[in-house]
Amino acid sequence: QVQLVESGGGSVQPGGSLRLSCAASGSIFSFHAMGWYRQAPGKQRELVAGITSGGPINYADSVKGRFTISRDNAKNTVYLQMNSLKPEDTAVYYCTALRLRPTRYDYWGQGTQVTVSS
Repeated sequence: QVQLVESGGGSVQPGGSLRLSCAASGSIFSFHAMGWYRQAPGKQRELVAGITSGGPINYADSVKGRFTISRDNAKNTVYLQMNSLKPEDTAVYYCTALRLRPTRYDYWGQGTQVTVSS
């Protein structure tokens, strides 16, 4: 059974920082990639950042230069460092893991709330 558990969300002022963590129940080497999505009320879920064993894949244009995705293989954990936070970053952030073989399958965490406001 694969489980992804997010943590680290909270409320911060604009310009502040947060680090999200995603702990996987199994080895992250079993996944082609892992990443973070976010969803604000009334909006579609969007990809924030992705990472493979080789390093980051991409970032959403809206977070480039502010967010950094990384992974700790020994801890089976993926992180999202969020700096210079803006009110528009407010959303529920979800961790995801992608398996491609034998067939494609996406695993999802339960989500963690991030709120940026004055």
